[in-house]
Amino acid sequence: MQKKIVAVAATVLCASAMPAMAQATGASKVELWGIVDAAVRHTTNEGKDQSGLTKMIGGGMSQSRWGIKVEEDLGGGSKALVELEHRFNTDTGDKDATAPFFQLAYVGLQGPYGRLTMGRQWNVLFDVVTSTYASFPYSPYMDAYKPELGMAMGARTSNMLKYLIATPDRKWVGAVQYSFKEGNDGAATANQASGAAQTAYMNTLMGGGTAAQAAAAASAAATALIGPQTIGTLAGGAVRTVGGYLRYLADGLSLGGGYLRTELPTGTDVDAWTLGGSYRTGPWYFNAGYGLNKAKFASTPANPLSPAAMQLSIDRALLNAYWAGQTNGGFQSGDADKRQLFKVGFGYQITPQLNLGMHYFRGKQTGSVSGNFNSTANYLVAAADYAFSKRTDAYLAIDRTSISGGQGTVLDNTSGARSRTGFTVGLRHRF
Repeated sequence: MQKKIVAVAATVLCASAMPAMAQATGASKVELWGIVDAAVRHTTNEGKDQSGLTKMIGGGMSQSRWGIKVEEDLGGGSKALVELEHRFNTDTGDKDATAPFFQLAYVGLQGPYGRLTMGRQWNVLFDVVTSTYASFPYSPYMDAYKPELGMAMGARTSNMLKYLIATPDRKWVGAVQYSFKEGNDGAATANQASGAAQTAYMNTLMGGGTAAQAAAAASAAATALIGPQTIGTLAGGAVRTVGGYLRYLADGLSLGGGYLRTELPTGTDVDAWTLGGSYRTGPWYFNAGYGLNKAKFASTPANPLSPAAMQLSIDRALLNAYWAGQTNGGFQSGDADKRQLFKVGFGYQITPQLNLGMHYFRGKQTGSVSGNFNSTANYLVAAADYAFSKRTDAYLAIDRTSISGGQGTVLDNTSGARSRTGFTVGLRHRF
């Protein structure tokens, strides 16, 4: 069935290119481009003593990156496409440890009947939000603080087929995606983690340890295997997905919605929806949106050290990685299975060089069996951006996160903080 999907999509696009075979084709276009961004960021309530932290980060408004785009004119309105994109941290020069070398890597064909691309790409949730109701008109997101991306199921997907089609005037644009699950065997890791946990538990008891000490040893042994599984998935390990989006754009008004089903490494399905819009008039930009993630976890097994329990832990760990993290304005998911996010914001261009923007988000997390992780979160970010030229700009931003509700819900386990304020000032150049 999967081979048929590829064959049918390729046949449709190739058919549109066939008349061009007898024509002279145009030259290829190769573009090298990039963004270099560095900032100083201070956050409160950081660290074990919640004393705060000041550091340089490798991208405040945008993550630093360079890329190559290739287009080859095949004639007859058709062309071949290639895109490669590598991201790095300007402060150290290193790549992100949880990301592959190329965050985007795909090849495709585009013709009168749409565009088919294959490889590692942005998923449909990211596509529709970015193109329809992004937070800031001059930079879709603030990289150091972007709560909306915590709802995008990783934003990028490996082993993906994407088909996009648009009306000639591009008022209507739609796309569908399907990705193959390859080299991401969560069940095998769960079996290994179960064996390691049981061995650690028994060894601790036989060595004179208490039941609590044995449970802690078992947890540590399992985590030692589950952690790399989670990082491997975030760093490009494939998950099976299927979804699509539809967008409408006319006279400054943009509306869109999308859906994506993601199968986590051991089989848990997560349904993600988003809907929103924006409006531009003169120097003003207004936007609002809604996102929903709902995981369909299996019931908690009676034996916490069983392979089934480890499978549940693997999928929960990955969902927590998607939902948590400071760059997503995130917080711990615990045993919750549903998260919603409402967003509203505006931008105003004071002068051709100076842009202001403010965004408010409200998150709601439910489905916690223990009740300790049913909570709400409020996010607020305000930013000012000054352009020295078309390619170089400086920015200043302030953000605030606060959590209420379930006592288990914290911004991170190290500090245990439930509120945090961030201050970011940085410089960005595009080439």
